[in-house]
Amino acid sequence: MRLSKFEPRKPLTAGERKTTSAMIASIAPDGVPTRTAPFGNTLARLANTRPDIVGLTADLAKYTDLHVFAQAHPDRFHQMGMAEQVMISAAAGLAREGFTPFATTYAVFASRRAYDFICMAIAEENLNVKIVCALPGLTTGYGPSHQATEDVAIFRGMPNLTIIDPCDALDIEQATEAMADHKGPVYMRLLRGKVPAVLDEYDYRFELGKATVLREGADVLFISSGLMTMRTLEAAKALEADRIGCAVLHVPTIKPLDTASILAAARKPGRLVVVAENHTVIGGLGEAVAAVLLNEGVTPAYRQIGLPDAFLDAGALPTLHDRYGISTSAVVRRVKAWLS
Repeated sequence: MRLSKFEPRKPLTAGERKTTSAMIASIAPDGVPTRTAPFGNTLARLANTRPDIVGLTADLAKYTDLHVFAQAHPDRFHQMGMAEQVMISAAAGLAREGFTPFATTYAVFASRRAYDFICMAIAEENLNVKIVCALPGLTTGYGPSHQATEDVAIFRGMPNLTIIDPCDALDIEQATEAMADHKGPVYMRLLRGKVPAVLDEYDYRFELGKATVLREGADVLFISSGLMTMRTLEAAKALEADRIGCAVLHVPTIKPLDTASILAAARKPGRLVVVAENHTVIGGLGEAVAAVLLNEGVTPAYRQIGLPDAFLDAGALPTLHDRYGISTSAVVRRVKAWLS
């Protein structure tokens, strides 16, 4: 039986207690280098030579790293206040006048509150608007009002809209450059603040619409996006101690999906395929990959790691990630159980 939010939970042990701030906690593992505001710094740099780039936010410049752009280019920064629908409409108007607007807010507000405006004002007209949204999935502990656990599911069905879920600082920097060059509407899930830098060691290069094999392994194939690529890389290293070889296919573009790379990786025999995403298991990367495999008659052993179809609890992020199965240790435990 699911506990009511008013019912007391069993107290955590000392080893289970977490002290990480609930709202904007870092997702960087211990000892992993970080880069500050990769999106804001990249956009400000691009704007130095791109007078068409403008920035808009719905009262969240500091919390989407757009404040960096605002400081560098105050004449091209538009503070729209707590009015996401107005912001989206203004971005559409700017795009019609030849600008390349980057509009930022939280993912919950774009996907839930401004959906119809994005659909009618931007996607239907295939306008060149970039929507960049912080707090995707379970990256805040503030509870359902701020946890965008279903944003990809909401947006996947929208025609003309490209969807990007970058892994780390390098991914965000390169994806921002690619978005600026791409003609058409884009939605990007944003990790902000001090963002881990984990892909530098993999000779990685973001390419819109392409997935990348980061490592090979004979026993498990992780297909992952966003911060879960960090977690699957960590899990793969941990599983090596048990002689379990894990490949990781990073899928930063959810739509259009790189079906060729997914099929090529999944066709290698003898591997458990595990799709890992920081999103509900309903309507996201896991179901998209499953549809690709079934439509092509590729049927490996298949599992999903994602968030449950539920409104999630509030609390410190490490505790929540453990509770809902997207921490590195939780991934390792589940893979071992599936293989046994």
